[in-house]
Parts: sequence; structure tokens; C-alpha cells
Amino acid sequence: MPSNADRRLLQIIRAAELIIDAFDDYNARFSDITRRAARHFARRDWQGQQRSARERIGLYDVCIAETIGRLEHCLQERLLVKAIWLDIRKHYSDRIDQAIDAELYKTFFNTLTRRLFKTRGVQARIEFVALDIEPTEQITHPIDRHIYSCRDNVMSAMQRMLSNLELGLDTRSLVNDAAAVADRLQRDMRAIDSAGLLSIELLKVVFYRDRRAYLIGRAFGQDRWLACALALVHADDGVRVEAVLTERQQISILFGFTYSYFQADLATIADAIVFLRTLLPNKPIDELYTVLGRVKQGKTERYRHLFKHLTQAESEQLIEAEGQRGMVMLVFTLPSYPLVFKLVRDHFAPGKKLGREHVLNQYRLVFNHDRVGRLIDAQEYRHLSFERRLFSDQLLRLLQEECGRIVRIDDERVIIAHCFVQRRVRPLDLYLDEVSGEQAERVVIDYGQAIRDLAHSNLFPGDLFLKNFGVTASLRTVFYDFDEVRRLTDCNFRRIPPARSEEQLMSDEIWYTVDAGDAFPEQFQQFMDLSAQHRGVFAEHHSELFDPGWWQRVKQQLLDNPSRDIRPYPEAALLIRAD
Repeated sequence: MPSNADRRLLQIIRAAELIIDAFDDYNARFSDITRRAARHFARRDWQGQQRSARERIGLYDVCIAETIGRLEHCLQERLLVKAIWLDIRKHYSDRIDQAIDAELYKTFFNTLTRRLFKTRGVQARIEFVALDIEPTEQITHPIDRHIYSCRDNVMSAMQRMLSNLELGLDTRSLVNDAAAVADRLQRDMRAIDSAGLLSIELLKVVFYRDRRAYLIGRAFGQDRWLACALALVHADDGVRVEAVLTERQQISILFGFTYSYFQADLATIADAIVFLRTLLPNKPIDELYTVLGRVKQGKTERYRHLFKHLTQAESEQLIEAEGQRGMVMLVFTLPSYPLVFKLVRDHFAPGKKLGREHVLNQYRLVFNHDRVGRLIDAQEYRHLSFERRLFSDQLLRLLQEECGRIVRIDDERVIIAHCFVQRRVRPLDLYLDEVSGEQAERVVIDYGQAIRDLAHSNLFPGDLFLKNFGVTASLRTVFYDFDEVRRLTDCNFRRIPPARSEEQLMSDEIWYTVDAGDAFPEQFQQFMDLSAQHRGVFAEHHSELFDPGWWQRVKQQLLDNPSRDIRPYPEAALLIRAD
């Protein structure tokens, strides 16, 4: 009969192996969903593409819950004995030590322990803590890619490249597209390298998102190279290459924090991250993990880099973020780090007839929605623990007074039970106070385009005040206040009925009924706190937004065809064909 020590060891080994198997199962199911993207693209099943994207977002939590159930059966009364988890962690660590994606296994393990033990802060004895280790430092072999020599015949190389895709280009499209791609890449390469285009390398994996497929890689000259992305669409007339992106900023936006996640069936993730960082060296590693659909790993990397930065911050403190104070959220930031922390206040301003659960649901709506480059991705964190010295006295008072339900402050630590973390952008109202001329007008025009893009994605912002929008480093206008956001198809866009008398018209009281979901576009201009000059610029380019008929037509289009297409790159990237 085995001894108690032998039985304990067997439980430890079984539990560690169970968690490894569980992560492998999650990975396999993640890949199964991801592979559907190619079929959806081939069949033009855009609603199916959206359903798969939502399903994949929820998969991690489903697998964690299943794994906890199996651990309960395996460990029984020892499930919550921390001493046994020290040994489970050791065995688990030894087993995954040489895995390329070891960091993903560690994050999965940490999620399990944190949910089992309801961890606040960090429990270093049973978690993996590695604030000083880059997860990609051991990657030495390259990710799989195709390489095409263009020295002899660029056109022929482009035809071979497009033929290998098996994405359904017919012969005529292939020839025309190959010629257009060859012309664009030759032109852009000669602008930086007199030798022109000598070769091109593309990742073998195709990246899918919404209605597009993307080929990601690099184009080489003699001494220089360009990052490049080819965007393919499946239109009524078949599959074709729509655009070629060679500007780093365009590709950075494509992989940015305001777009939904890619569907890319990567065998391993870390080596893909290494390659993408060669294309986008300034892109935070957490955003790359996130945009590839590895949301939990993105959160882990964001946490890792933030707290590594905080340990090096000697005298700098967290302060209330710039901009007008919101009625629902208290927002703070570290001036030297590009993140904001958003906490739901205990009590909202009198004008906000919302509850905490409503606000949380609003963020979940956005998390699962197609963000079309106009909504900032928000990550949800629980039980973040900071050193008290990092907070200014003013911010500590605000936290105590306005967020006391979710903030605990003692002599050494500040524990935040729940918050959302987003990339920091410049509030639009502040930005327009700081710039002028053509730069300001460009952003005002893009503000209107942001409202249009959100509408075509079936979202109505609700609040159109400038303070609810921000400007990114790429000078794109994005929306970040989700309190009032609604599906556009749930709104009723009405004209204001004419007043029956002059007394009604001059009265402070409105003379017409307003039901839930009603919106009056003729009033929108008064909620856009633009200067007189900028109001004129806005009206010149976006006067339709004040017309109820425009909104009604968009709503009907969405009801008839829920999957709308919003191009994620400028017209300058589109190919010119000799059709």
C-alpha cells in the first residue's frame, strides 16, 4: 500500500499534468476557432466571422472553469492547501521550462491559483512572478515564412506569391493583382533603396479580421527593408488584393489597440511576437499579444511592464488624469507611462441615472464588439496592489472619498479591487486647445469620421462631447467613454416636432415627449463643444450627422445587413490596377 507521501506526490504530479493538458486543450480549441476564419472568408460569411471572434474571446474563462472542476476531483480536500500548490508549481515549472510559449502556460497557471485563492496582490510562493524577464528572450529560431526572390522578374515572383495563398484568386485577378503589387512595392522600395525590390518574405500564416485577410512580412532592397502588409478582400467579383501597406505607421495602426483581434492560426505565439516586433519596434509587447487574441497574456505583459516601470520610478507619483472629470469614472495615470486606470465611482453625478452594473455591462459590450479603429480596448483588472508612496496626497483623498467601496488604503499599500486599464490618449478638447490651423482641422474632420465609423459598426456614442473622445499618437480620433454607448439599431432617431406656439418655442421646457432610446440629431451640434471655426469645418464635411434621415438610413442598412465593412487603412494604400 502506498504511503501518504507517495499518494501526495502522485496527486502533485497528476495536478500539474492536468493543468498542462488543460492549457493544451485550451490552445487546441483556440486554434479550432481561429481556423474557421479561412472558411468564413472563403464563404463570405461575415456574421459567422463575428460569432467566432466573440466565442474565442470567452473561451479562456470557459477553460479555466472546466479546469477548476477537474482539479477539485483530483485534489479533493487538498484543493485549497497552499503547501501542496508549492510543489505543483515546481513540477509544472520543470515540465514547461523549454516550451517556446512557456509564458502562456505560466499565465494560465496564475489565473487558476488566483481564482482558487481569490488572490489580492501577488502570492509569489504559488504564482509565477518574473517582472524582470522578457518572455521572448529565449526565442532563437525564426517563425515559418515564405521567401520570394525578385531579382530576375518581380512580376513572376508576385504571381508565385499570390498563387501560394490558396485564397481563391482567379487567374485574371491574380495577374492584375500581381502587377499592381509589383508596381507598388517597387515604387516604395526605390524611394529608400536604389537597388529596388530584391526579395520579399511573408509569414506563412494568413491573418484574418472582419472581412479581410492580411499577408504580413518584409520587402528587401540591397541595404534597406520595408515592413509590408497586403490586404485582401472577398468582394462580389471574387478575391483580390485591395491594398498594400508599407508605411510603418499604417501597419502599427492595423495592429493597434483600437481594433478587434486578429484570427491567425499560429503554431506558437512568442516567435510570432519576436517577428512582429522587428516590424513594429515601438509597439508594446502586451498590445501584440492582445491583438493576436491572447488577451490574458496581454494583461500579464501589461502588468509586468507597468510594475517593472513603477519599481524604477523614484519620485514620480500617480496623479489624476488630465481632462474634465467624468461623472462616472475616476481616472488616474502615471505621467511617464502611457496608461490610465479607470475606477467606477461609488456615487455618480446627479445627471447620470446609471448603476455600477450598467457601466460594467457597457465595457463588456465594447469588449465583444467590432471596434473598427475607433474604440479603445479596455482590460479589466482585479485586486491590483500598489505601494502607497506612488500616490499623490490629492489622489489618495479622491480615492477615499469617491471610490471607497473598491479601494483599501493602509500604511504601505493601496489595493484596488476593480478597475479598467486603457492606453492613454490626449482628450480631444485639450488637443484642440493646443493646436491650430490645418492640424486642428484634420482632427475635427476625423472626429466626425469616428462618429460615422461607430454608426456603421452599429454603435451610437450617446455623449458627443469632445471630452469623451481622444487623439492617438497617429492623430486618429477615438472614443473612450462608454457609459452611454448603445447599439444604433436600439435607437430611435427622430425629428424635433415643430412648436405649436411661440410660447412653447421660448419655454425652457421641451414641448414633445422623449422616450427611452430616442435621439434627436438636429440637437447634436449643441453637444459638440467646438469653436465657431471648427463648427464650420465639421458641418462642411459631416452635415449629414445632423439629419435624422441619415441615421435612419444607416439603421435600416444595419437591420438589413448587420455586417458592415469599414476599411482600416487610408485611400493612399489602395492598389491601382490596369484592369
